[in-house]
Amino acid sequence: MKYVIDCSTAFKWFVAEVDAAKALQLYDDYDKGMCELLAPDLFPTELANSLLMAEQGAKPRIKPGEAALFLDAGLQSLPAIHDAVPLLPRAQEIAKQYRRSVYDCLYVALAEREQCQFVTADGKLVAALQAAFPFVFALASMP
Repeated sequence: MKYVIDCSTAFKWFVAEVDAAKALQLYDDYDKGMCELLAPDLFPTELANSLLMAEQGAKPRIKPGEAALFLDAGLQSLPAIHDAVPLLPRAQEIAKQYRRSVYDCLYVALAEREQCQFVTADGKLVAALQAAFPFVFALASMP
């Protein structure tokens, strides 16, 4: 099985949140070679930013220094990274039609091109796009 994942899913590999167990199960399946994980090339940047915000935000969710440690771990086990440039026209088209960010729609465009599921913990994104793109799945709905 092949899945596109976004930062909202990978973030849960490091920070205990709702559905972190499902994200960790997906990572474990990937680590064991039971599935493939894919992401556009903005994924590592989004992960780095999310971890830093979790460390330095108004209400820190991780300890000082953990953002760098978690990023290092994340960079050691990245999904297969795909160039975003060829995906941009389709991502922009989807973003315009459904009033979503081009950033989010890059993941949708990648999953569409690769003919696989896109797993996200972003419930608003799922609600906005799943009817038109049935391959968009909420992490919460994963077994």
